[in-house]
Amino acid sequence: MKKIYLLFVLSLLCISCSDDFITKNPPSDLNSEGFYKTESDMNQAVLSAYANLRSLYNQTYVRLGEIRSDNTTYSWLSGNPANEKGVDEFASPLLPENNFLASCWNDSYKTILRCNIVIGRIGNIEFKDEKLKTQYIAETRFLRALLYFYLNRTFGGYGLNGELLGAIKVDKEITQVEAYELGRAPLQEMYDLIIEDLKYAEGNLPEAYGSTDIGRVTKGGATALLGKVYMTMAGYPLNKGDEYYKLAIEQFKSTINNPRYSLVATYKDLFEVSNKNTSESLFEVQYKKGTQGGATGSPWNNNFAPRFSDKEVVLVGDKGGENSPTQDMSNAYEVGDPRKYVSMRDGWTNAKTGSWENEKYVCKYYDVSSSGSDNDNNWIELRLGDIYLLYAEALVRTNGDKQTAINYVNKIRERARNTPGDPDITPAADLLRDYAPGDFPTANDLLLAIEKERRVELAFENHRWFDLVRTGRAKDVMTAEQKFDGYPEFTWSDDALAYPIPMTVMQSNPGKIIQNKGYTQL
Repeated sequence: MKKIYLLFVLSLLCISCSDDFITKNPPSDLNSEGFYKTESDMNQAVLSAYANLRSLYNQTYVRLGEIRSDNTTYSWLSGNPANEKGVDEFASPLLPENNFLASCWNDSYKTILRCNIVIGRIGNIEFKDEKLKTQYIAETRFLRALLYFYLNRTFGGYGLNGELLGAIKVDKEITQVEAYELGRAPLQEMYDLIIEDLKYAEGNLPEAYGSTDIGRVTKGGATALLGKVYMTMAGYPLNKGDEYYKLAIEQFKSTINNPRYSLVATYKDLFEVSNKNTSESLFEVQYKKGTQGGATGSPWNNNFAPRFSDKEVVLVGDKGGENSPTQDMSNAYEVGDPRKYVSMRDGWTNAKTGSWENEKYVCKYYDVSSSGSDNDNNWIELRLGDIYLLYAEALVRTNGDKQTAINYVNKIRERARNTPGDPDITPAADLLRDYAPGDFPTANDLLLAIEKERRVELAFENHRWFDLVRTGRAKDVMTAEQKFDGYPEFTWSDDALAYPIPMTVMQSNPGKIIQNKGYTQL
């Protein structure tokens, strides 16, 4: 076993010279020592980091985020799959051998390595325009921050030594010998690196790009992500409180007041496959169907389709039965809320038997695959609707202007009202009416309303689990979900708020890497 490969994946995949930013894809291993010599080489290295995001967003993040929450489950599983059950059903213990955890860790560090190569080597390369060199550094520092944000929300928590620990900090190229010496960094130190990277990105990224570079991260994306980082740090487990909620508010104001960004007219417009990178989008992971082997296509329309459906749900390709909405998720929508019709279905009519199959599925990412699971949808990682609702929440948590908070929630509800909904449902006259301060006797009542609005607005976009953890609501929500949706009985432990460090990582450096509380130290 090459132990160090399991820890950091010290090889680099570089990308081909395509004419299209979206279709840049890493097809082969190249000798990194002899490659990075020109401005063009560095551009390819940057795009290599973008390309590797697809392996994370295809399935890994959805499994560890959305399916972990009360939003979704698996509608079909073959045999007795411990990997899926451990995540979805809070199987105790969630084994560190879980393949999904190893994939998340290894693919994240592979991308971080690509970023570190750019950051570390670009200074020695001559550029015609120094601003472009700075931009490339800023892009990779944003991507590194994004990956570390996911890693630390997923694995960060109380270690068996009683300390708050994050991921392993790798902020530069390292040798194998150096890698063996690394353990987990304090969680605060990891967030300090994330903040430092995002501030650099915010200060050095362009506001926009030309048409051939659409999809690269902009200043607005860095501003918004930094706000989300502050929001997370304000809550569990760092519990920074008001100071960081106020820092988040300032970031959110910058995003909201930026004239480049606005809500699209209807909720449906956000997810039309032809409407990529809209005025609401702050950062999207780019996909494109039809390339060789489906290498750059997105899989969600097929992966989320009921396993035994046919063309009733998707016209072409595979069906996975993953990420199926729970009954509680279905009930979370007000009757007639058009967002439900855009996002999910409660079942489907079997074309062969004519019978109704009570099997819920996500339809938010609809497209017609080229073959297999090769679709054209992007993944919207950051968007303005998310920021509006976080801004409202932060105002309430800091005893800010209650009316302003409600106004931003109402903007989201108004847009939803303007969306075409289920033609078979006649909504109530006051469907998604605007809220007023008198609707919320206490600040907690308003916070719960914002939580619910985030759930239905951002359903199946991988926000719910992280929201429940940072707000301290995971225990109450998930234990209630266990009873409501028939999950196998489990006894809640706060250890479940952090995933275990993968076994392959623990084996890479036994005794040096501290496991999370509730799991076994090697």
